[in-house]
Amino acid sequence: MFMLLLERFASPLAMLMLLAATCAAQAQDYRPAFRPDTLKGPPPGRPNEVLVLGTTHLSTLGKDFSATLLAPLLDRLAAWQPTGIATEDLSGLQCDSLRRHPSRYAATVKDYCSDPAAAFRATGLDVPAANAEAERLLAAWPAAPSPAQRRHLAAIFMAAGERGSALVQWLRLPPAERRPGDGLDDALVAALEKLRVERNETSLIAAALAARLGLERVWSVDDHSADSPESADPAERKAAGDAIMRAWDSPATHARQAENERLAKGLAAPGGVLAMYRAYNAPDAPALAYRSDFGAALVEPSPQQFGRGYVGYWETRNLRMVANIRDVLARQPGTRLLAIVGASHKGYYEAYLNQMHDVRLADAGIVLR
Repeated sequence: MFMLLLERFASPLAMLMLLAATCAAQAQDYRPAFRPDTLKGPPPGRPNEVLVLGTTHLSTLGKDFSATLLAPLLDRLAAWQPTGIATEDLSGLQCDSLRRHPSRYAATVKDYCSDPAAAFRATGLDVPAANAEAERLLAAWPAAPSPAQRRHLAAIFMAAGERGSALVQWLRLPPAERRPGDGLDDALVAALEKLRVERNETSLIAAALAARLGLERVWSVDDHSADSPESADPAERKAAGDAIMRAWDSPATHARQAENERLAKGLAAPGGVLAMYRAYNAPDAPALAYRSDFGAALVEPSPQQFGRGYVGYWETRNLRMVANIRDVLARQPGTRLLAIVGASHKGYYEAYLNQMHDVRLADAGIVLR
């Protein structure tokens, strides 16, 4: 009856508008009946477990910050006994792929990829060949490798673009064995020593913890394949930046900034580092990050819809990062994986990982008590 009245009295334009509105409402209301998060087996054997540790980027902390302050955090993470560790680094293979498309990824390579040239000169292996060789070596890795074997694998990992894993091998060597040889020349040794004390999560948390636990590598799971070059038009670049900055200028952003500053000031106090990590991994932290950043950008009103483009990039990046984690878990079912990532990613990591049939999430709040 409603459609008959509509056809009789409404203009064609009005009818189309009403139909469009009805379809939009139906699209918003639709929820799929199939929910992978409710279909988790259980599988035979030990389940895959993932602990997502949201972190600040240690390079942003004040000069008074010392790596020794991380000891209580490392103790709690070690007690959870991960059998794998994932880091927010681009893999050597992705960097190799991005280098082949400089028109799109030149800035990304410059910002996020190490130069493998020195390791190529030392080993004679390019990135793909070095990755294949690392996999071959690890497949037959002895229970008690010699220092020479560890130095050689460190050199191969450097050539593979997997600097975090190279550092794991370097840290597992007795200090007296951290020297050139077996593929490591003076330049690579200097690079590893610099990396050993570099203020970032891979060096000071992931690699240090992996070496402590007797692991042989870490997994680089970051993804920047959704990156695009900036517009060649200065006016468009300015408009985009201004639109996002206006969106971010909100009470939620100011509250988040104030909390971050408060936590940073208390780092040197007893329990300061744990207090920071407990806050970044609290249940309400992802919602605040969303309101201050991605949620605000999603509704910013610029005619060019800059905010929607930014949110699309962010969701794509997180989906691909989680896909990389899922790939790691599938290599060895029953893995207990610690995924260390910038705190803004944590909510997306957990939401997307929770959709996986064979993934169970660990509560960071319990681990960090």
